[in-house]
Amino acid sequence: MAQKIKKGDTVQILVGKDKGKRGEVTLVLPKEGKVKVQGLNLIKKHVKPSQSNAGGIETREAALNVSNVALIDPKDDKPTRAGFAMKDDVKVRISKRSGEVIA
Repeated sequence: MAQKIKKGDTVQILVGKDKGKRGEVTLVLPKEGKVKVQGLNLIKKHVKPSQSNAGGIETREAALNVSNVALIDPKDDKPTRAGFAMKDDVKVRISKRSGEVIA
């Protein structure tokens, strides 16, 4: 099945410490069903020193489950679910809320 959330989409987080915040999807992991959102769901990671970095504690974005984020509707700027429809023999993503095509 095709992915309903893609890299570059604006999403809103539905659960957790960052609930209600919005950000852009930077990475999609379809096999795991997860996405990474820019600047959100940050974790601390202890990193060993190596030749390329000094080591220490890094702050990174952790992956979120796809079910815990919602696409933002391009028409009314509110969270929505995505669906698929055929427009001129081309399969496109549409907003379930307004019916608008999601770019």
